[in-house]
Amino acid sequence: MNHLLQPGVRRREVWAWAMFDFANSGYTTVVITAVFSAYFVSAVAGDAAWATFAWTLALSFSYALVMFTAPLIGAHADAHGSKKKLLWLTTLGCVGFTALLYFAAPGALVLAIGALVISNYFFGTGENLIAAFLPELARPRALGRVSGWGWSLGYVGGLVSLGASLAYITHTQAAGQGAAEFVPVAMLITAAIFMLASLPTLLMLRERATPQAAQTARSAWAQVRHTLGHLRQLPDLKRFLLCTVLYQAGIQAVITLAAIYASQVFHFTTQQTILLVLLVNITAALGAFVFGHVQDKIGHVRAIALTLAGWIVMVLLAWMAPDERMFWVSANLAGLCMGASQSAGRAMVGLLAPPAQQAEFFGLWGLAVKLASILGPLTYGAASWITAGDHRQALLITGSYFVAGLWALRGVQAARGHRAARRFALVEQGA
Repeated sequence: MNHLLQPGVRRREVWAWAMFDFANSGYTTVVITAVFSAYFVSAVAGDAAWATFAWTLALSFSYALVMFTAPLIGAHADAHGSKKKLLWLTTLGCVGFTALLYFAAPGALVLAIGALVISNYFFGTGENLIAAFLPELARPRALGRVSGWGWSLGYVGGLVSLGASLAYITHTQAAGQGAAEFVPVAMLITAAIFMLASLPTLLMLRERATPQAAQTARSAWAQVRHTLGHLRQLPDLKRFLLCTVLYQAGIQAVITLAAIYASQVFHFTTQQTILLVLLVNITAALGAFVFGHVQDKIGHVRAIALTLAGWIVMVLLAWMAPDERMFWVSANLAGLCMGASQSAGRAMVGLLAPPAQQAEFFGLWGLAVKLASILGPLTYGAASWITAGDHRQALLITGSYFVAGLWALRGVQAARGHRAARRFALVEQGA
């Protein structure tokens, strides 16, 4: 394994890095996907006609905040060698505001939206920061595998948080309690697991970046503008970022609205939805782990194209599913594709980003993902509202993003992009 890692990197540090994926996956799995989303629509917003749109709008606003600040935070982290300090801050912020969702009782719309927006902001920012450590740990030829290890362990973390929540929900429902009693406690469970599981990362992961010249917020923005202005020197990275916006729009819609789709179209209960997401997390973990190895063998571009084709098939199956049996099949195909495509995208950026500006370029990747997180769910929310609650049509419309992403992937060459990143870094060092 040591031949896959950068000099001086030990196995336990890679494990500590991957544990952050384990830790933060509980947030997306329980809060965004399986439990709180459906609870928000049915209980907090009282099943109003605008409830799904309000959910997507709140998340979109949060992603817009991440999108606006991600390049600046990345440039600041590069300049001050402070990825680790910022990771501490974002972790504590996400954990704290997730715990605050405990007070999101039926009708507490303002509190629920406020805690959701802020917790998701800290989550998204931390996701960018942890990704920027990847090229410091893995050699270029092993980026796919190491990224896949993290993503697969992340889905295991989602299973742990979701399983703990399901155990509590089953117990309370047996005692005759409803969602207003068990969902708030599930938020506390998720926050506690996030905090405990992130400790190996926060305590063992090394900050290898050396502080550069001190820079103010103004100079950080100038560096970001400089980088954006020179993206024409990195055409493959530029095109891949466009591709990321498109296909991630579809992925983020699926993540954000899976529980709502299951409950509205197939009338899944909370327990059924959790069981569905538990199984999907298992297939996603397998997809991330196995496909990380496949990606390093067949190439980054081919691997991503294969997963996008899988996403298109998944949307068609879910759209035409006459009953929940075909929906279960499509959901598990989504899990395989999700694990593979999320891991592959992160590894691709690690290959195409200039070495000395990893945090900044992962910030740009975060900007692309968060822009997608606005476009995808908002498209679905608006389509469901316009079609008077036709979630099948909303899914089909949103699925067109995968077709557009596959089209944008044409022309991206990983090897050429990696050489361009090296040249860019040499020019920047000589400037």
